[in-house]
Amino acid sequence: MSFTEKELVAFFHEQEKLEEEIVKSVGKALETIKNPVVEAVLKGISYDSSKHAEIYRSAAQIIAVAPALTEGEFKHLEEVVKWHIENEEKLMERLREAINKTANDRVKFLLESILADEKRHHHLLNLVMGIIVKGETITDQDWWDIIWENVPFHGAPGG
Repeated sequence: MSFTEKELVAFFHEQEKLEEEIVKSVGKALETIKNPVVEAVLKGISYDSSKHAEIYRSAAQIIAVAPALTEGEFKHLEEVVKWHIENEEKLMERLREAINKTANDRVKFLLESILADEKRHHHLLNLVMGIIVKGETITDQDWWDIIWENVPFHGAPGG
């Protein structure tokens, strides 16, 4: 049995609310936590939950109306994405070098967590660029692929 459009939109809104509750809960917990590593990981989870809430909002909107980009928006998006891809590549190389030079396992863990996120960002940006370079109209399926492809693996270490 599959979702009706209305049920899917309701599901997305429920998930969005749950993610926002996580953000509030982590924010409250951070008021008393003083360990910098735990604090950083919890903040990462909170940021990801904020991101997930936004993805759910976007998904609900995509179901209702497929977004269309003008030629000017395509050109601007292409420039922005190219810039980000180039900078993500530089950032990942610097992280790899830092990881190789770091002896502290806790610091290495944090840097590797950031690198894993940057790799996912880079992959996602390349997917967006592939759609732009195709010069085709972006379809609902293209947007779904961009939004959901890596979502289960996003997040802070282990999440």
